Amino acid sequence: MAHTDLAGVSEVRGALREFLRYRWRPESAEVAELLLSELVTNALIHTRHGAVVTVSVAPARLRVEVRDFVSGLSSSYVPNADDGTHGRGLVLVRNLADAWGGGGQALGKVVWFELDGERP
Repeated sequence: MAHTDLAGVSEVRGALREFLRYRWRPESAEVAELLLSELVTNALIHTRHGAVVTVSVAPARLRVEVRDFVSGLSSSYVPNADDGTHGRGLVLVRNLADAWGGGGQALGKVVWFELDGERP
């Protein structure tokens, strides 16, 4: 997905929705879609080099990873009250995910989140 193709975020959401349709509860799938959107948007806007999404489902855990291709971790941005809607993606991830984190890779970095839940 190219950095200028933010319309691709909705494609990624749709692909996740379809993947989870019979594998995960609808409420958790909706949260996963939202968090995925935030992470992919961040990767596309802040790195300008595209992103790769990996999703794995275990019996009671969903893990989503978003990898980019720019080395170095940026500091987590915490918006202030006057910041409108910009910069709230990691706040949403921190508040809605059961676990999340990030780290450097050989080429770029990965930010991930996990949701606990039961399969349907």
